[in-house]
Amino acid sequence: MSRDRALLERALERGEQDGGNVEFKERLLRDVHLDGGRRESLAAQLRHRVLSGDGEATYVVGVTDDGGLAGIDQDAFSESMDVLSLLAEEAGAHIDEVQTWGVKDGLVGLATIREGAVLETDDEHVVVGTAGHVDHGKSTLVGSLVTGNADDGDGATRAFLDVQPHEVERGLSADLSYAVYGFDDDGPVRVRNPDRKADRAKVVEEADRLVSFVDTVGHEPWLRTTIRGLVGQKLDYGLLVVAADDGPTRTTREHLGVLLATELPTIVAITKTDVVDDERVEEVEREVERLLREAGKSPLRIERHGVDAAIREISETVVPIVETSAVTMEGLDVLDELFDRLPKTGSGEGEFRMYVDRSYSVTGVGAVASGTVMSGEVEAGDELLIGPLPDGRFREVEVRSIEMHYHRVDRARAGRIVGIALKGVKESVIERGMVLLPADADPDPVREFEAEVMVLNHPTRIGDGYEPVVHLETIGEAAAFYPEDGRLLPGDTGKTTVRFKFRPYLVEEGQKFVFREGRSKGVGTVTEVHPED
Repeated sequence: MSRDRALLERALERGEQDGGNVEFKERLLRDVHLDGGRRESLAAQLRHRVLSGDGEATYVVGVTDDGGLAGIDQDAFSESMDVLSLLAEEAGAHIDEVQTWGVKDGLVGLATIREGAVLETDDEHVVVGTAGHVDHGKSTLVGSLVTGNADDGDGATRAFLDVQPHEVERGLSADLSYAVYGFDDDGPVRVRNPDRKADRAKVVEEADRLVSFVDTVGHEPWLRTTIRGLVGQKLDYGLLVVAADDGPTRTTREHLGVLLATELPTIVAITKTDVVDDERVEEVEREVERLLREAGKSPLRIERHGVDAAIREISETVVPIVETSAVTMEGLDVLDELFDRLPKTGSGEGEFRMYVDRSYSVTGVGAVASGTVMSGEVEAGDELLIGPLPDGRFREVEVRSIEMHYHRVDRARAGRIVGIALKGVKESVIERGMVLLPADADPDPVREFEAEVMVLNHPTRIGDGYEPVVHLETIGEAAAFYPEDGRLLPGDTGKTTVRFKFRPYLVEEGQKFVFREGRSKGVGTVTEVHPED
């Protein structure tokens, strides 16, 4: 029997003991259980269960009064969770976790209710995007940072981030992965057991300041995914890793080019200093400095100038460099101090906006859209729009619940990486590149826009009809270029019309983007949009 199933069996065995903290419900209906006195009575009952369990209660939904497995359909289960959430809120508690099981006639769910309101994420939250060549130690470094555990030299801490079985098996990340740690008055708040979702959630609950990592992909065939991670998230800083035993590679230059072209303040970490001598570390550091100067940036060695100088000087033009080893933990204290003290960039003010990075379906919850909140804030119960759909329309949806690093929150503000459960749309409809907006927004989908672009690398001239992939926010779409002067050469800056090849998206003036086709690449800024009729 699985651990989760055993949990359900224990709840059923305990039953609704007098004064106990377990409650059985077949289903909860809005028009029945939230009506007047019934709502007050059920909220009082829930409060009693929570107090009886020393701050925690268990509600089993989809069962009969005597604990028999009845099962209810998806819609009924979702409505029951909505009602239970409202009752918990009225009782000064919140739903902390929901587990579900499929039975013959539908779903049975076990909801853990905890005392206290759902966390409001008022804390400062810094988001860092990693980049660098495959095997240079991005995921290993982040794994050691968030846990405080030294690596074994074979990338053991990398497993704390890679989420796909084939990634763990091969030791190569194939998609974006995420990690979090934080700080309070006593120092770092780390993840005790990264394999437990509850431990990651506890960091979000306890820390006064959070640092989230968007860990990108170092293998060259997945450069498109890396660009999505660096362009499509609301990042505050970039962390470029360069292995001391290998030094800067072509991929290093590619990733550095994207980081700097998007004007993201960046830190370079020289990794794997434990496997080479001091002379080699010095040689690689000089290579990195030379690479930065060629890109018009000023390197700043933290070992020489100190953390205070790095925090004071880091910018679009000044790039701090730190020597690190996930095995000896050298330099990780420096990164801790940087991430604890570096200011959050950008205000995130304005109306709520979140570009969808991925979507998935959760049993008993339904469709979930995840991404980084770009501006404003969102709250459970909000009415939103999602789109554009391929035909340019937007659909009305409702926020069922919000999670941040497996911790349920009642609202999320700009810079938070969240999963938003949506009512009113199927997961199959949601696509990467769509956007969530307030219900009263009046968005104009765009198929074509004007842009100022710079060609960073291209073997020949760019002429009418050139078709790269444009990466704008989480959008990654083939588009045709029509340069104003008929052509663009490597190193040129010029104006061009850009037209998405297959469908419209929400694009606005001032947004930056990266375009790429093979090894050719460039950057641009949207200067004018042409809304669909």
